[in-house]
Amino acid sequence: MLRRQLLTGGLLVGLVLAAPLSAHHGWTGGETLELEGTITATRLGNPHGEVELDVDGEDWTIEVGQPWRNERAGLAEGDLREGVELRVSGEHAGEQLLKAEQLWIGEQHYVLYPGRI
Repeated sequence: MLRRQLLTGGLLVGLVLAAPLSAHHGWTGGETLELEGTITATRLGNPHGEVELDVDGEDWTIEVGQPWRNERAGLAEGDLREGVELRVSGEHAGEQLLKAEQLWIGEQHYVLYPGRI
């Protein structure tokens, strides 16, 4: 009986601790948007990178992949720097927030999440 209670309690604690992770990292099923603008700031690293994009005078936060995912997509250091013109397609994940699935710099196409496009 005690073993069953410990197992049930452990499962409940695990679910409670996992919920915030799912909310932060999960895809919400939001609408797909395509934006085009100029990068005004960049923060690359873990758990994922972010670029600030000026889209017709509105500031958008674009979540890009983890460093390994960006590299696997073909992005090199400096590609996502301030002043770069960027076109991005991804999931609208909140107010002025887009989770990038693919992006274009000039004619170069980078697919961050092949299974999502």
